[in-house]
Order: sequence, then structure tokens, then C-alpha cells
Amino acid sequence: MTVRFAKETDIPRINDLLSQVDLVHHKGRPDLFKIGNKYTDEELSALLRDETRPILVAADENDTVQGYCFCIFQQHVNDNILTDIKTLYIDDLCVDEDQRGKHIGKLLYAAAVELARKNGCYNLTLNVWSCNQSAMRFYESCGLLPQKIGMELIL
Repeated sequence: MTVRFAKETDIPRINDLLSQVDLVHHKGRPDLFKIGNKYTDEELSALLRDETRPILVAADENDTVQGYCFCIFQQHVNDNILTDIKTLYIDDLCVDEDQRGKHIGKLLYAAAVELARKNGCYNLTLNVWSCNQSAMRFYESCGLLPQKIGMELIL
């Protein structure tokens, strides 16, 4: 398995994986998530050209994408209360449901950590939905700790 930056030819496979993530979220919170993909092909194509939003993929020996990690570089320069640290935010990480348990997620996560280090980031952050217990366990196994907690009251 090789981790590399995503390319245009990966878009159909990334879309397949985005559908898997969407279904997990829809099943967990159908009140919030519709069935459909997060991005159109055109939006994905634009993301691939945006250096502030790198997309890493794990590709097998046939160069078939088996997982992805959407990242966003964030920095709040001259903010009134936040320091101007540089953060790599993981917006989405997915491994094909048929490939889980093969440490592909750990490989993608490690590549994201290395990308953050190479780019002078202070930290790496992400959000995880509380209905996705397997994702929470995975991130905890990678050493991530809660930074903040979002709460809600459904009316």
C-alpha cells in the first residue's frame, strides 16, 4: 500500500468511498445527513488543485484507491483571541469497508501527521461524530485526545 496525493483519475474511486462515509453518517444521524456525496466531481477537481486542502490516498499494488484523507491547513493570523498556530485539520478519513482491519487508516493517519510536521504545523485536529463509535475508537488508538466537545439539544 502506497500513500500519495490524490489525482484526477482517482475521483471516481474517491466518490465510491465518499458514499460509504455518507451512509455511515446517514445511518447514525438521518436527521442531519442526506444520502448523497459531499462533493461533486467538479468540486473534487478544484480541491485537487488547492494546495491548502491536500487529499492523501492509500493505493494498492494496482494503484486502486483503498482509502483517503482530506486535509485542510488552517491558521488564524491576527485573530483577537486565537494564537496564529498552523494546524492540519483532517476533514475526512475513510478506508474502503472491504479493506478495514488492514491498517490502511493508520497508514493514512501517519502520512497526515508527517505532512503536518513537514509544513510546520503545531497540531493536527479533526472532528468525529459521536454516533460513529468505530471512528472514535480508531482516533483514540492513534493517540488523539478530545480538544473540544460539541453538544446539542434537539428541539
